[in-house]
Amino acid sequence: MELKRLIFHIDVNSAFLSWESVDRLEKDPDALDLRTIPSAVGGDEKARHGIVLAKSTPAKKFGITTGEPLVHALRKCPDLTIVPPHFDTYLRKSRQLMDVLSDYTPDMEKFSIDEAFLDMTSTIHLFGSPITVANQIRERVSKELGFTVNIGIAPNKLLAKMASDFKKPDLCHTLFAHEIEKKMWPLPIGELFFVGHSARKKMENIGIHSIGDLAACNVSYLTRLLGEKYAILIHNYACGIDNDPVEEREPLNKGYGNSTTLSHDIEDLDSANQVLLSLCETVGARLRQDHVLCDCVCVEIKDWDFHSQSHQTTINNPTDSTSIIYETACRLLKDFWDRTPLRLIGVRTTKITEEGYCQLNLFESEQVRKRKEMEKAVDHIRNKFGTDSVKRASFLKDDRIVDHVSGKEKHYH
Repeated sequence: MELKRLIFHIDVNSAFLSWESVDRLEKDPDALDLRTIPSAVGGDEKARHGIVLAKSTPAKKFGITTGEPLVHALRKCPDLTIVPPHFDTYLRKSRQLMDVLSDYTPDMEKFSIDEAFLDMTSTIHLFGSPITVANQIRERVSKELGFTVNIGIAPNKLLAKMASDFKKPDLCHTLFAHEIEKKMWPLPIGELFFVGHSARKKMENIGIHSIGDLAACNVSYLTRLLGEKYAILIHNYACGIDNDPVEEREPLNKGYGNSTTLSHDIEDLDSANQVLLSLCETVGARLRQDHVLCDCVCVEIKDWDFHSQSHQTTINNPTDSTSIIYETACRLLKDFWDRTPLRLIGVRTTKITEEGYCQLNLFESEQVRKRKEMEKAVDHIRNKFGTDSVKRASFLKDDRIVDHVSGKEKHYH
């Protein structure tokens, strides 16, 4: 008899903010817990540019949202404490989480740095009932790692992800087929995964305000409004239909890349470049960690209408430099993006070469050589002495690049 699918979605509550707090408390037990005050992880507080990457629960009460410009957040809460991101810390905490989750099933998909899907179909009988096991995982993460997670329990990935977004923090929720009508259909249409601002406005204009309204809508009518591929996808989602398997991402040796699904549509180049920067920082640090170089940079985007695009270019000389990868990614995005609101941005590097086999570039400037050595030195010092041992300047808005490696963020490839 075929087993019924059972999927867990694990989502860290305010991941970057939580991990920042845990790291500070590990170093100094008397440190102020950022989770208890209005605080945010973002860019440069003094320059007031960058975006909110994560916010505390007290900050949320001021209406501060992930993805909004820091200058807007500070208007809402002038006393907001802003701390810079330390992506190497976040990657380390993420690995600790994944190590715990791997104890429960070999069928795991790391969806992002702070999210994972577990296919518990074949292993749940080893541990107990679904809700009991989910609470065991939640409590273990809190006790052993010091931060909290929400866990969604469902028969597929879409419903599990929706369930994990129910009331937070530190809770487990179920969303099985018989619960969709009561738990999911009354939610606003914008709460459905992959429904962005523009699509929401279009649907609201014709009277579709809840997920239940969408589920009841004729697909052919939606197709005329939103396009066939996207209309079918979100209609299936509204009905709780998702057959996507839980599977590992492609091996790292084929390339190094990061992508992130944005909590809000991005429509301006400055905000998009801020996201690119955080993604490129991870790519550069991981290339250097593995002593490899890339010869090709690719930028991938997906807009609110589910249309995907990607452009790539070859670099003149193989590199592991964050700055060069970022500069290249920014040029690519500027060239091919028509400013249609974005829901996903990704950076991928390919044509990987081992460092020792790379031909020496005789025309490489002294400035470039110093920058590369500096980036490697920063990686080494941070790995040895901790995240806060070295801090760098951010990229300036007038396109002059100041060497900057914040660390590591989401990695999918």
